Amino acid sequence: QVQLVESGGGLVQAGGSLKLSCVESGRIASITAMAWYRQIPGKQRDLVAVITSSGTPTYIGSAEGRFTISRDDAKNTVYLQMNSLKPEDTGVYYCKKFGVTQDYWGQGTQVTVSS
Repeated sequence: QVQLVESGGGLVQAGGSLKLSCVESGRIASITAMAWYRQIPGKQRDLVAVITSSGTPTYIGSAEGRFTISRDDAKNTVYLQMNSLKPEDTGVYYCKKFGVTQDYWGQGTQVTVSS
């Protein structure tokens, strides 16, 4: 079984930065694409950024130009560097691993951006 544990969330003022981490443990499967999602109460999880197994990133919407997704496969970790944060970035951030037969999710980490 694969486990994903996110960390790095917190409270930050608008314009500030946070770096999220997602560590994979357990029965490590093959290296696959990873992604970060954001969810606010009452809404579905929205894709923020995705990184392929070879390290190619893609950003969605306002994450472009402000966020950087990266991975360190030697540490089984994917990161999300978030700069120039805005109040609308507030939410629970989830890490996802795209599996061969199923996807895996972490428990999430709360990010709150105050104005």
